[in-house]
Amino acid sequence: MKNRRTTPESTATTCPYCGVGCGVLAKPDAVQGDVGHPANNGRLCVKGSALHETVTGHDRLLAPRVAGHNVEWSEAIDRVAEAIRVSVRDHGPESVAFYLSGQLLTEDYYIANKLAKGFIGTPHVDTNSRLCMSSAVAAHKRAFGEDCVPGCYEDLELADLLVLAGSNAAWTHPVLYQRIKASHRSGRKVVAIDPRQTATTEMADLHLQLRPGTDTLLFNGLLVWLNDHGALATQYLEQHCNGFEETLSVARACAPSILAVARGCDLRAVDVERFYRWFAETDRTVTAFSQGINQSVAGTDKANAIINCHLATGRVGRPGAGPFSLTGQPNAMGGREVGGLANTLAAHMDYDTPGAVQRVADFWHSEKLAAGPGYKAVDLFEAVHRGDIRVLWVMGTNPAVSLPDSTRVREALARCETLIVSDCVAQTDTTAYADILLPAAGWGEKDGTVTNSERCISRQRRFLPVPEGVRPDWRIIRDVAQALGYGHAFDYQEPAEIFREHAALSGYGNGGERVFDISALAKLSPAEYDRLQPVQWPLTGGNPGAWLQTRRLFSDGRFPTPDGRARLVPVSNLPPGQQPDARYPLIVNTGRIRDQWHTMTRTARAPRLFAHRSEPFIEVHPKDIATFGLIEGALATLTGPTRKGFTGRVRASAAQRPGEVFVPIHWNRQFASSALASNLIAPIVDPISGQPEAKFGVATLRPLITRWQARLMLPAAGGTTLDATSLDYWSHQALPHSRSWWLAGRRSMDWREWAQQVFAREPELVMQDGARCRFRAAWLTGNRLDGVLLVEPCVQSMPDLGWLDDCFGSENLTPEQRRSLLAAGSIDAEPTGPLVCSCFQVGERQINQAIEDGAASVEALGQRLQCGSNCGSCIPEIRGLLAKSADREPA
Repeated sequence: MKNRRTTPESTATTCPYCGVGCGVLAKPDAVQGDVGHPANNGRLCVKGSALHETVTGHDRLLAPRVAGHNVEWSEAIDRVAEAIRVSVRDHGPESVAFYLSGQLLTEDYYIANKLAKGFIGTPHVDTNSRLCMSSAVAAHKRAFGEDCVPGCYEDLELADLLVLAGSNAAWTHPVLYQRIKASHRSGRKVVAIDPRQTATTEMADLHLQLRPGTDTLLFNGLLVWLNDHGALATQYLEQHCNGFEETLSVARACAPSILAVARGCDLRAVDVERFYRWFAETDRTVTAFSQGINQSVAGTDKANAIINCHLATGRVGRPGAGPFSLTGQPNAMGGREVGGLANTLAAHMDYDTPGAVQRVADFWHSEKLAAGPGYKAVDLFEAVHRGDIRVLWVMGTNPAVSLPDSTRVREALARCETLIVSDCVAQTDTTAYADILLPAAGWGEKDGTVTNSERCISRQRRFLPVPEGVRPDWRIIRDVAQALGYGHAFDYQEPAEIFREHAALSGYGNGGERVFDISALAKLSPAEYDRLQPVQWPLTGGNPGAWLQTRRLFSDGRFPTPDGRARLVPVSNLPPGQQPDARYPLIVNTGRIRDQWHTMTRTARAPRLFAHRSEPFIEVHPKDIATFGLIEGALATLTGPTRKGFTGRVRASAAQRPGEVFVPIHWNRQFASSALASNLIAPIVDPISGQPEAKFGVATLRPLITRWQARLMLPAAGGTTLDATSLDYWSHQALPHSRSWWLAGRRSMDWREWAQQVFAREPELVMQDGARCRFRAAWLTGNRLDGVLLVEPCVQSMPDLGWLDDCFGSENLTPEQRRSLLAAGSIDAEPTGPLVCSCFQVGERQINQAIEDGAASVEALGQRLQCGSNCGSCIPEIRGLLAKSADREPA
């Protein structure tokens, strides 16, 4: 592999989004994919391609704050240390907790875990990764004896049958999706298991659109069918596995026949049988699973049901064959390595691993090591709510948005005696509750390592200067540890020292019983650490650059269990924790959208990432639109048992099953008035993993009847702000040249008076028709546009705003532009319509026009408009437009 270190032109680093772990060549003003990185070979998705647009912002936290006031670092560190010291003295070490993030680097994660568990003595250290992959962790441990993903990304390309279970990879893991698409060959089949039709199911040869929560039933039925049709690897089971007979017996009681599976899953029996037959006939089969499996009250059981079928057919750790967990965050795997979960210690050691507590205590020279597991995420915040945890340190995450029953979580944050938040963003839903705010370095300013979903460790290298007043997370934690009197154990001067210690611990007392072993990296010099190329654990050998990496695990049939054998786990079909009823008749599914990430603190800075889905929305089946009296494009509100609502635009979608809706997880109170998906999710968790059931809520749906809809636009840079809290609905969107808000209300407004409060002066241009609830106004200084307000009776009459946004980018409007401002567009301006391709800003109307002009394929549209020619995430939507056009063609 070629050397990918920093050059005068760019820096080789790693993308900070999903768990694919793509390599990036970054400069302050541009990024491109790293062709030398094994995860992506130069590919990037639209979010990765826009990374350089997110590295600066007016919302950066640039100084420590205590009680809302800027202070020096010395005071902030002393205040954090004092809060921890007093709480431990008065209430014991378990009164202190840490809540970490898969956005942290491994070095940050390691030192935080060491400080909390090893020296403060609290076991209450958990992470937002609990919300996305802890069920997979628990399933791996039950089946294999250790949290290990057996395969690698190449297996997704080599598989002759690829089963995608609960994964919309086209939007959530786009580069892996691109690799899968690129590897398509004759005879290769894809099965998608998902209650929704998605961009990913578009490439499936078979889509099993099952009833939510019935995945265990489907895979238990598969195990029974494989057994009854002589398709098991009986010799492999006899030599390498335990628990088969009991597992089969439970599976048969749960899923005695294909008809029983079809009825329970709400599928056609012929489709179930086709899937089972393909699985039996195809030796090279990979089942890749993600949040649709994990985020469930039975997430661990679902994952084990999948793994059971692979063990029973001997398809584990072989090229093109195995179960594969697709993780959600860039360093979720690194957090698992260092013990970032409340039920783990460090280096893949658990509290119940014989001798592990003493081994870690000896290595850390600690006399205070926590002796048992701590609270998992949901329980941790409940402990904060009732006052058992008095000091909480949140690092790099936004629990006020991401955890279920957000209202309860916010109450906990408000009640916390001392809430410490480390973040690079000044204003988030969580920082609003902080007593102490610590400005942490952001992506581009950090130096360390991350581990992706295929166990590949990559360097994240700094290519931006760290702003004055900002510190990397590891240094903040080190300084607090030293202020607490633990300087002898936290005398780190650079991340490389922490990484070497982490690597050494992986081999400490490890006689081969733990697969995770990177101790070959424990003697890296600073220069070797800086040059470190992507490496896949476990590693053997000690010569830098010549380590023997392990692409696939368990190929020899040996597992890290006491007897060396894998375990099939009996699982029954546990129903979702909530069920729809007359009061709450709809099932709510939550998830990610293509161009946004988590709670938008990074992606919302890039205007083009807002263009694909600019507002919170609710996807509803057309039958339910009629049943609930809704109008497509109008506003509606979902309300669940928490009594808190989610308001968004209604999007008609036959991709939904009737009786089910989909909402995005990203919007929060920084960007919308009432669009917290987490408020629709009850704090029900998997009893084994503690992972919340975020993919299944219940609600009712009602239209939000409004008298008017409005769009307010202000310059991208400027002092004018908007207080929209008194309005019935608002959502904020960044555009290339302006800031804009969607507004809506139920009562009449005096728009001149309202606008006076925003602009403190009369508009230069006005058009008003009170009888039709129409008002349009523009504010100018000379020939520069200062603001536009458009008010209409409904959103359907709102003009395309792309032309207006361009006007905000002009320092000197032309006479024609001035004349056209209230029309919101020149007669000659070509509207783009809803955005489809974010990479090249190509809209639906442009694509439809090109189709009418003869571009009859994805390739032809790419040549004409460039859409679909970069990251490929928009190709399913392009295919949909081509299909609609074909349907409109006369016979």
